[in-house]
Amino acid sequence: MPADRSSSPSEPALRNARQEAAERVGARYDVRVLEPSPPASAQEPWFADDPVDPGGRSATVLPLVSPVSNADILWDELVRGDEQLAAWCAERWLGAYPRLAPAPPRLAHTRRALHSLAEHVISPTRQRANGKIGLRYTLGGFGTPFFGNDVQIRVNGDCLIVQVGERVQWGRLTSLADAAEFIGFDLTRFDLENAAAPFDIDRDASLFLGEWFGLAASVLEQLRVEALPEHDASRVQLWPEHFDMSVELGSERAAQRAGYGFSPGDEQHDEPYVYVVPWGDTPRTELWHAHGFDGAELSYAELVAAEQPRDVALAFLRARRDALAASNTPES
Repeated sequence: MPADRSSSPSEPALRNARQEAAERVGARYDVRVLEPSPPASAQEPWFADDPVDPGGRSATVLPLVSPVSNADILWDELVRGDEQLAAWCAERWLGAYPRLAPAPPRLAHTRRALHSLAEHVISPTRQRANGKIGLRYTLGGFGTPFFGNDVQIRVNGDCLIVQVGERVQWGRLTSLADAAEFIGFDLTRFDLENAAAPFDIDRDASLFLGEWFGLAASVLEQLRVEALPEHDASRVQLWPEHFDMSVELGSERAAQRAGYGFSPGDEQHDEPYVYVVPWGDTPRTELWHAHGFDGAELSYAELVAAEQPRDVALAFLRARRDALAASNTPES
């Protein structure tokens, strides 16, 4: 991995996702996006910003534009007739949602390398700061929420980026050991196996995974804001152990709670898929069919074939959520 370098116009730039969005629409709107934004949060229990929380409105009470339906207007509505804004939003899964491309040939190899990086280096670095392991979607990849002294670690393509306050450093992803050294993280003896093995990350496959996590964040944040308070919805997070993005919601007492998620693929699935895993017994109906686990899954092939994959994924998750609510006993 190259030595630390300051950013230049051709290299990864300083990022504040919410501020970037506000600058795109001038002073007309208050804005919400899907990515983490500074400053770092010390608020329990998540120690992270909530990207779509409509609270904290500006003093002028501007209309709120958001990727989800708890606002005055959706980005997807705002972009109509504005091709430049539509392209900007599509890249960030805020609106003007794109179709999905076929999975690249080196996806599985790249997925395993990035999974290792997330689990052994990026997540533990955040955990040492505040005890939290959850990661998030970031433009072109994934990374941490801001933590500590406004620090964010993120992946974009084949680059590892460390942003500290007003400074950005980056390096090419070469191996687990090099990534740990670049960040200043000491690998434990449990992390050392194959730490020096070359990553050989395919940039296109890594960017493909960034797109997948962007779609996941868009769909799951919408599902989360639809949840009633008694459903006790979790935050949407990318979990390093399984390298999938999910949200948990539904009454556990009424046997309605489940995990709703997007996997980038695993040992049983060569390609990504959408899933629902009930916390209790899985219903035995036509809605519940999955390979390798008890639950339901939607294949990547079905999403690629769809003109509106976001709508298809959201409808799939809503149908299982509603079926769980209808098939189990309400709380007394």
